[in-house]
Amino acid sequence: MSQNLKIGLFLTVSILLTTFSFYFWQIYRSPNLLVQDNDKPFALLIPPGATFESVMDTLKKHDVVNDETSFRFLAKLMKYPERVKVGRYEIRPRMGNREALVKLRNGSQDAMDVTFNSMRQKSDLIQRLGSKFAFSPDSLGTLLNDPATCQKFGFDTTTIVCLFLPNTYKMFWTIKPEALLERMSTEYKKFWTPERQEKAKALGMSQTQVQVLASIVAAETNKRDEQPRVAGVYLNRLKQGIKLEADPTVIFALRDFGIRRLLNRQLAVDSPYNTYRYTGLPPGPINLPAPATIDAVLNAEKHDYLFFVVDARFNGYHTFSKTLSEHMANARLYQQALNRMKIMK
Repeated sequence: MSQNLKIGLFLTVSILLTTFSFYFWQIYRSPNLLVQDNDKPFALLIPPGATFESVMDTLKKHDVVNDETSFRFLAKLMKYPERVKVGRYEIRPRMGNREALVKLRNGSQDAMDVTFNSMRQKSDLIQRLGSKFAFSPDSLGTLLNDPATCQKFGFDTTTIVCLFLPNTYKMFWTIKPEALLERMSTEYKKFWTPERQEKAKALGMSQTQVQVLASIVAAETNKRDEQPRVAGVYLNRLKQGIKLEADPTVIFALRDFGIRRLLNRQLAVDSPYNTYRYTGLPPGPINLPAPATIDAVLNAEKHDYLFFVVDARFNGYHTFSKTLSEHMANARLYQQALNRMKIMK
């Protein structure tokens, strides 16, 4: 073989090696996911029973993969089609094929932010929270309606919602409903510190009773600076054996949350939640009060007020009074304001 032929063959092999090396480098390392001006990660949900093709369908549907051929080639090389794992995976912008496939193949899930707030009914909690995870709302509902499960955490089927303190939590999409309740129990115990427990005892109330009252306070006012005063009114009435006569409890009993003005016939509804008919606290919370509202009850303002009504100026606050005559005068102003605005129900 001549010297020139050897040199030519060497150059050809070198070029081919360089070309293939660059190609494989591109397949492995070059950005190939979310490369079209994306600045937010994509949450890829892989449910039980998913296949490689169903994963690819999801990625294609949301325009996640730029070069499908290179992604499929490397996936097969890394044997990912045989190792599809359930989970929630965040695909970051400009991610390379290999980095993404290693993550998916290893089942390296990303936790998600789970936020829930002042939902009114247990069914709302079950539907909204249950729909955030791989399990179904029905799975969560079965547990929350099971007396033995509720008793395990110190509640009954009515008060079990007190276990869920509104906040934002980091959780995995694949968490089991039983594990979710255990997590909520851990957070509940963290919140109810010895100091808070002592404050509840000083009020002569259990932790659940504090949360039930906090739910009424939350429904009455969303003004943080006013909540301790409202809580003080209800505590005064409880101490004196006066019915709470809290409008939000009647609305909860009627399950009509669009009511803006309660009528006398509605105040007569026969329900344990109707605090116009029954003395004391209702059997359970009428929403999920925020931790800050629970603290408003635990640190309620000490005063002599027994009544309050929405301020007739509709500034978001209330007018407080110590006597029934004062209250009736304030109530008339409020009723007149409703009439002017033609709010009749």
